[in-house]
Amino acid sequence: QVQLVESGGGLVQAGGSLELSCAASGRTISTMTMGWFRQAPGKEREFVATTSRSGTNIWYANSVKGRFSVSKDNAKNTVYLQMNSLTPEDSAIYYCAADQEMEVATDSSRYWGQGTQVTVSS
Repeated sequence: QVQLVESGGGLVQAGGSLELSCAASGRTISTMTMGWFRQAPGKEREFVATTSRSGTNIWYANSVKGRFSVSKDNAKNTVYLQMNSLTPEDSAIYYCAADQEMEVATDSSRYWGQGTQVTVSS
């Protein structure tokens, strides 16, 4: 059974940065598509970024492109989401998702973490 544990969330001022981590267990991340999603209060969960299953490609939502970046540490079996130039609109619970069959992470990804809160103050 795959388990995902996010960490690194917190309170940051607008313009600041945070790095989220998603530590996986039960399967190596190099065999899975890894993605990040977020959900703000009163809004639907939205896509942030995803790797391809091969790990070769990474795609970002337009709203975060150029500000957020995904990296992986296979030795630690951990995926990171570096978030820069944060705005209050980035405030949300951030979730890590993984799937060993899908080519990209989607809302239907099989495995999800519990989420980590990111709050950006103005």
